[in-house]
Amino acid sequence: MTAFHVMSGASDVYSRPVINRIGISDVFDALRLGMTDFREKPSHYVFLCLMYPIAGIVLAVATSSANLLPIIFPLVSGFALLGPLAAIGLYEISRRRETGLDTSWTHALGVTRSPSFPSIVTGGLMLFAFFVVWLVAAQTLYMNVFGEVFPLTISDFTSEVFGTSQGMQLILWGNLLGFGFAIIVLATTVVTFPILLDRDIGLVAAMETSLRATIANPVPVFFWGLIVAVSLAVATVPLFIGLALAIPILGHSTWHLYRKLVAPPIV
Repeated sequence: MTAFHVMSGASDVYSRPVINRIGISDVFDALRLGMTDFREKPSHYVFLCLMYPIAGIVLAVATSSANLLPIIFPLVSGFALLGPLAAIGLYEISRRRETGLDTSWTHALGVTRSPSFPSIVTGGLMLFAFFVVWLVAAQTLYMNVFGEVFPLTISDFTSEVFGTSQGMQLILWGNLLGFGFAIIVLATTVVTFPILLDRDIGLVAAMETSLRATIANPVPVFFWGLIVAVSLAVATVPLFIGLALAIPILGHSTWHLYRKLVAPPIV
């Protein structure tokens, strides 16, 4: 059975992996390697990721009633907060490919047998809780700007947001609020899930490693965050279908970015 490791891994020793310093060129190289992984067997990865655009469409339809219209955009944009967990199977495919192992899509489900799986689940629950807090914060902001009277139709909602001074205020403060949430998630998870999949070091140690990687490489890490944000924003435009392409490429690329940011363990 896998053990539940939070502070440290199986050795009960708090691990502090060595952080590398990288540049913007390394970010582009990680993206290139991610695209290479995707091209290797794209049909498998599209199959794995079809659940995400489908889930996005279902959630958008489910929130199309009047009282839930204000959280459609926070809901869609909030997918980015769950991205580090959603791509966990893709990290595994990239890990196996770089070591010459079989990369059949069924191995994406093999993460459940990882010694770090309990820590991965705990980290996923933390991300989901953060996602819920983001939705509550966005809803609270809307009510503070417009009050508790909700638009009756999507047309009314669109006119309210883009055609009034209150709407411009909502867009400004909403984007600033979302930016803050995104920065926190990026800094604490940019390498958290890849390193947990690669090494059983414990959730706290993994998140601390992610923070140190961000502090040591602020420009490359935030540039990567910008690439992710723009890619996901563009991918959601055609009814979320683009997510089936964006998510696997970004997922594979995240694994290679982790390899560049964190030095391998000393054997």
